[in-house]
Amino acid sequence: MAWTATATLCCRLVRLPSARRPPPPRAPVRCAAAQSPDAVDREYADLNLRPLYPNVSAPPFSPSFLSPQCLYHSHPLVRAEGPSPAHPAAREPAQLILLQPTEPPEWKDVFEDPLLPLMVDIGCGSGRFLIWLAKNSGEKRNYLGLEIRQKRTQFWVNELGLRNIYFLFANATVSFERIVSSYPGPLSLVSILCPDPHFKKRHHKRRVLQPPLVDSIVKNLSLGGRVLIQSDVLEVAADMRERFDGYSGVFEHVDGVDKALQCDNEGWLLDNPMGIRTEREIHAELEGATIYRRMYQKTRDVYH
Repeated sequence: MAWTATATLCCRLVRLPSARRPPPPRAPVRCAAAQSPDAVDREYADLNLRPLYPNVSAPPFSPSFLSPQCLYHSHPLVRAEGPSPAHPAAREPAQLILLQPTEPPEWKDVFEDPLLPLMVDIGCGSGRFLIWLAKNSGEKRNYLGLEIRQKRTQFWVNELGLRNIYFLFANATVSFERIVSSYPGPLSLVSILCPDPHFKKRHHKRRVLQPPLVDSIVKNLSLGGRVLIQSDVLEVAADMRERFDGYSGVFEHVDGVDKALQCDNEGWLLDNPMGIRTEREIHAELEGATIYRRMYQKTRDVYH
């Protein structure tokens, strides 16, 4: 018995050489993921944002840049009751607050002309796409980016001196109606580009384009206004398409209105109609993915 215990201990102490083959050496080739940042910088080179990267600090007291901890301590329930660990706000502070609608800004304070047509980009990410449009598009329009994750986009806007674009830290699913309905000018374009796919079926309810948001877009979009949806995941693109195809009495796909915009046999737009690709679009195409797009134009206002 003693010999067995000793032998077992010795066997545990001895490290036998692994029977696994060593991994093959990596080829010195840059992958698509490594090339993506360079491709993004090239696509947005005229914005000249690179000099703004170093020493970027979030403006103090700006709701767009609050950390989850700041969001938690600024929550009215926490201020009233104190930061009790048992309170739901202590467990998921940012998530709890994002269930509450975000208040719209004072439009005259954020836009030089708040009566211009408005484009809203839902899930604007870093904001480069929208900033490029605000700087380079020939259309007289204001641009509003809604993003559920905290970014430094408004810092770039301020540094570039743009007065036709603004970013809000907001959950569009619960905030879109309150924000957009308060805008004094017409809503002319809504874009939902490569949203979070939430692949698991039980997480589909987390996808941004839920029926209340679709209803709000339909209601607030001006006559002649457009909606652009896009994804590199066919299932997500098809889900968004189905929701807007259900409003065939209100919307017409743009290839039926503008013959310059061509579709494939499945009804997906062949080309990007915006003149600039999003960052996700750049990454996906570098990886060989297909981009699925639909653009709808509101041809009938059922609410009037």
